[in-house]
Amino acid sequence: MNTILHITSGDCAGESLGQAGLPGDLLVWNDILYDGPRESGWPTGEGLTARAMFLERQTGGGMTREQVLQTLRTQYQRLAAATSYRQLVLWFDACLFDQSMLAHILVLLHDLQGPSVELLCVDSFPGIEPFNGLGQLQPTQLASLYDERRVVTKAQFQFAEIADQAFAGHDLKRLADLAKMTTAPLPWVPAAAARLLAEQPDSRTGLGRLEYLALEAIRRGSQTPGEIFSAVAAEDTPPQYWGDITLWAKINSLADRNPPLVRIKGPAKRLPQWKTDLDWEQFRITSLPEEE
Repeated sequence: MNTILHITSGDCAGESLGQAGLPGDLLVWNDILYDGPRESGWPTGEGLTARAMFLERQTGGGMTREQVLQTLRTQYQRLAAATSYRQLVLWFDACLFDQSMLAHILVLLHDLQGPSVELLCVDSFPGIEPFNGLGQLQPTQLASLYDERRVVTKAQFQFAEIADQAFAGHDLKRLADLAKMTTAPLPWVPAAAARLLAEQPDSRTGLGRLEYLALEAIRRGSQTPGEIFSAVAAEDTPPQYWGDITLWAKINSLADRNPPLVRIKGPAKRLPQWKTDLDWEQFRITSLPEEE
């Protein structure tokens, strides 16, 4: 029997954790579980297909439906096989991206009723300001946190189901209730719910917070993708739940609006939302005047 399975979110954290020298196997979960259609708990085949179609659209075809579907199936299959381990260690941070994923994975693991589940959730690290997540940490820094893990409680498993349903269903009422909580079994979920609510379209501008920050950065003179990323990161409140792919999607959405709010010039009509050989320095994004 295998001994330990470490589960974390995203490739950056996964790469560092894989180099941390800790015993056991590693499962890196990749999905933006706060956005788009998905099911709470274990997905159906139809649910996975709908999810793959959504992510293909979200990446502008950078990830094909078949690639996404294979990734999702593999992740769920590996998690279903977690009963072969004696111990599961979950590595997550306090951002929206991680908290929606944590709630989902806890629901799945609770259904398995398998091995002991331990959680290590990080919302800060000495000497790193601002702290946005595990992806900032070096392998030795991650290894130093290992003894801080704690066994997941029954209350945390139960609360995860409530949170997963709210995130999966984009239930604004449930999200608002979560955001108001001053104490929660998973103490980082309320702030994550509040951040997701901030991404809902504003009644006046129609923009979510990240779109607004990107547009303001462009209007203030940031033109290259790198300049916009730095400007938005400086204005947003940590922990930063988004990465470059998410930000490029928001900029593309500003260009796709009718009428468009920005113009994208460069080697492509849209900012690539996956790995590309295009020269990022050749892209220029400028704001367009709003119609009266």
